[in-house]
Amino acid sequence: MDKLSFYEQVYQVVRLIPKGRVSSYGAIAAYLGTRGSSRMVGYAMNAAHTAYPLVPAQRVVNRNGLLTGKFHFGTENLMQQLLENEGVKVENDKIKDFKVVFWDPSIEL
Repeated sequence: MDKLSFYEQVYQVVRLIPKGRVSSYGAIAAYLGTRGSSRMVGYAMNAAHTAYPLVPAQRVVNRNGLLTGKFHFGTENLMQQLLENEGVKVENDKIKDFKVVFWDPSIEL
C-alpha cells in the first residue's frame, strides 16, 4: 500500500472542510498526528494550487482566525472574497465569529 505524502494527507483533510467553515494549520497538523508541524501544513497550503482535485485553501487560517495565507492567492483580497462567497464574514483580515465557524477535524471526523 502506498503511503500518501504529507501534503496529500493535508489536502485530503482540507477538502473535507465544509463550505462556510474554516480550520487552522495547527488543528490539521494535530489531526494528522503531527502536532507541532503547523508550519508544514502552511507549506502544503502554499503549494495547494498545484493539487488536483481542487483544494479549498481559503478555508485554512491561523489559530486566531487571521488570513495569514492571503498573500499566496494572487490578489490581495481573493482569499477574503472566496470565504465571503461561502458565507464566512471577514473583518480586518480576521474571521468574525471564528469559534462558531471553526471546524476541528479531530472532532468532526
